[in-house]
Amino acid sequence: MLNEVERWLATRSWSVTDRPLHRIMAAKRSTGRTVSVVLPALNEEETVGDIVAVIRHDLMQQVPLVDEIVVVDSGSTDRTSEVAAAAGARVVHRDEILPRIPAVPGKGEVLWRSLLATTGDIVCFIDADLKEFSSEFVSGIVGPLLTDPGVDLVKGMYDRPLGGAAGQGGRVTELMARPLLNMHWPQLAGFVQPLGGEYAARRSLLEQLPFPVGYGVELGMLVDALHLVGLDALAQVDVGVRKHRHQDGQALGRMSAAIYRTAQLRLARGHMIRPSLTQFERGRDGFEPRTYSVDTEERPPMVEIAEYAERKVA
Repeated sequence: MLNEVERWLATRSWSVTDRPLHRIMAAKRSTGRTVSVVLPALNEEETVGDIVAVIRHDLMQQVPLVDEIVVVDSGSTDRTSEVAAAAGARVVHRDEILPRIPAVPGKGEVLWRSLLATTGDIVCFIDADLKEFSSEFVSGIVGPLLTDPGVDLVKGMYDRPLGGAAGQGGRVTELMARPLLNMHWPQLAGFVQPLGGEYAARRSLLEQLPFPVGYGVELGMLVDALHLVGLDALAQVDVGVRKHRHQDGQALGRMSAAIYRTAQLRLARGHMIRPSLTQFERGRDGFEPRTYSVDTEERPPMVEIAEYAERKVA
């Protein structure tokens, strides 16, 4: 298995500099493929506008790589929608997409619904909390999907600083996701950022995948894609450094529980004995318990949804 991972790293792990933009554009023109960029957003007014503006300027106005930018607002209480629209994105509220099925909170829910709100042959997901954003995050991970017909999904890889310490971000990755992948799906051990929110895939793949509604969506997608299309259809591209807003330790604990649940479902399709997580906060009278439910719901492959099938026929 180690030999297979090493072979994969040598043949499916690239740098953003390996595909100059002119080569990517030539491939886009020759294939006729369209590209949608999706930003799932919840209270990201400080960063979402800059990200949209950079993508529009670099990849829509200077070169026509991106065909649409869609910000899916999952219930923001700040000016996320207004800022994103002013920067040039089409803003869609999560609850307006597929209203027949009541929405539940969670990042995966938003990504799943975005398939109905976009039209691109390639869908590129970008987190809306990135700082000092570079359009190479988009061109770097979309590039292989345009130039290499055997590639179906591309993850971004990058350094993740925490405070002033280089490489100390991605705590859930190192403490939960990487051990799970190495032990249970060792073919995926070569992914540097398996939980990263910057990745692109062919619609033809995404529409066949189930989507965990919460933070388990990235791990679930990798595992399911491995089984559906095989390791050589997956790739990663080094796009530099990712700076974003970090969450506190308790939020990371809840993320880890959701990721473990996602892995457990794929290992046994069984039931968690207790689908909740109790954490502690110091209060006036000592430590007080706080119990949170763990995301256990998953959305079916989009091709099974009648509204999506009708749109494809039309």
